[in-house]
Amino acid sequence: MADGQAAVVAASPGRLRFASLGSGSKGNATLVTDGETWLLVDCGFGLRETERRLARLGVHPRQLDAVLVTHEHGDHLRGVGPLARRHGVPVYLTPGTWLAGRLGEVPRHHWITPQAPFAIRGIRVTPVTVPHDAREPVQFRFTAGERSLGVLTDLGHASDHVAEAFGGCDALVLECNHDTRMLAEGPYPPQLKRRVGGNWGHLANAQAAALLPRLGLDRLQRIICSHLSEHNNRPERVLESLIPLLDGDDSRLIVAAQADGVAWQRID
Repeated sequence: MADGQAAVVAASPGRLRFASLGSGSKGNATLVTDGETWLLVDCGFGLRETERRLARLGVHPRQLDAVLVTHEHGDHLRGVGPLARRHGVPVYLTPGTWLAGRLGEVPRHHWITPQAPFAIRGIRVTPVTVPHDAREPVQFRFTAGERSLGVLTDLGHASDHVAEAFGGCDALVLECNHDTRMLAEGPYPPQLKRRVGGNWGHLANAQAAALLPRLGLDRLQRIICSHLSEHNNRPERVLESLIPLLDGDDSRLIVAAQADGVAWQRID
């Protein structure tokens, strides 16, 4: 498996790079840059922890051009308001996410409309509606030049709309939340098991594996397996599900950790 903690890749204007500050039920955040524009997708960590994790990746919060919010759940939203207020970072989100009332006041916010692409400096951003139990959830596809990165977590099933929107990406941050058997036999109460495993919950390993061929495996340079459940999944279970799709070659797969995330990855 590729080393998820490689050294920081030198900036190369116009070429997409991305990294994870951490991924899981205790907090999620993903950095995306083309060397000139710096975007943070979600911020589920407290302010000091976010600053620490950004510094580990060689980024100061003042460098950020925007924070893009997928939905209002705490593991994605918790640090957005404090980060925006302390460092003056603009926040991009859907009206539904705003109306959930969990963000608080921020210096600058911009509405985004699902399926309506927009640009932040040199990066084209496409928000994509996903099936998840939130007010108006989206995930994002980022394009710079001829290369695209998909950030696709927190969805209960891979709809045809999702498969079409993320087809042909060059790299993908993909939810592999739970192993179906571990969820069924695990410690969650029945209602929570139904929520996580339902059509508006989270993507299972097997569902992620079924989606990947629909997106075009040949083009994918990196697949970041994300949002693993602490109680209902294991990295080895994820790899068992996905490696057969790649003819046994796991060099394109990285499992994002809650504590360490994933170091900088470059899309060539």
